[in-house]
Amino acid sequence: MKIYFFEVENWEKIHIERRLKEKNIDAEVKFLNEELDNTNVKNFSDAEIISVFIYSKITKDVIDSMPNLKYIVTRSTGFDHIDIEYAKKKGIKVSNVPGYGNNTVAEYTFGLILALARKFKTMILNIERGDFSRQGLMGIDIMGKTIGIIGTGRIGSYVAKIAHGFGMNILAYDRSKKQNLIEQYGVKYVGLEELLSNSDIVTLHVPYTKSTHHLINRFNIKLMKLDAMLINTSRGPVVETEAIIEALREGRLSGGVALDTFEAEDVIIEEEFLKKEHLPATKLKKALEAYYVLRQENVIVSPHNAYNTRDALQRILDITVDNIESFLKGNPENIVA
Repeated sequence: MKIYFFEVENWEKIHIERRLKEKNIDAEVKFLNEELDNTNVKNFSDAEIISVFIYSKITKDVIDSMPNLKYIVTRSTGFDHIDIEYAKKKGIKVSNVPGYGNNTVAEYTFGLILALARKFKTMILNIERGDFSRQGLMGIDIMGKTIGIIGTGRIGSYVAKIAHGFGMNILAYDRSKKQNLIEQYGVKYVGLEELLSNSDIVTLHVPYTKSTHHLINRFNIKLMKLDAMLINTSRGPVVETEAIIEALREGRLSGGVALDTFEAEDVIIEEEFLKKEHLPATKLKKALEAYYVLRQENVIVSPHNAYNTRDALQRILDITVDNIESFLKGNPENIVA
């Protein structure tokens, strides 16, 4: 069995090799730092199992270029970088890594909330300029505020737990209600419009699908309070970039915006400009819009970093190896396709 791991750092390689050995997985394993896409897939056409992260684009063409491919395991919870339907059509199993960073991403979410509430960005920039005054640094308490959690899966549920600890009122929007959240933390499930209208802080924790594309858009964002705060640690296209720009220009969302992920985030990274000879005009437009957003004083943008702790990354690797082991034994786990 030939297994290729893509987007792997040296410490990850060492950890994976140790875990494979502990589980007596006998396979020909290769590790690569690069992403997998249609520009380099010809070099790995003999792969039977591939493990990728979110920057590898597993399209129809990539799948067709790997005729022996039987299994794809992504080292992430989200899987919108993989053509799931085509993989299913070809009989290729796909697994993800659910539940590795429930507390990790939730903790980061509250880090962003606190940073906006206490104006960390402005304070740090002022201090770097030698300005130690408190002018313009008046913040807000989050105790007693209403937080609206969009998506109460593993991460959203943990956000509710933390919010309860802070003494917040909690609204939630999800297709299914979790009784334990209602009973333990006083979560009140409401419609999306009611959540947006009544929340001081709105935070998103949903996967990216056709139904969640631009879930927050230029129309419903107008329902939010003028001084509301918007946090996105889910997937970029869940929030329409133009909607944020329009709101900021009109003086809305004065509580601040924090984006750990945003549309065309890969283009913002400098090496992406260098690697791609031709960027679609729409993608470049999204990137330029994101540049506008991140330059605003009450906006915090981070490089898809919410999951990025050593503890969480080790859990990702452990679950990935477990997924491969279960597939090789004929009982694949965490299947999404």
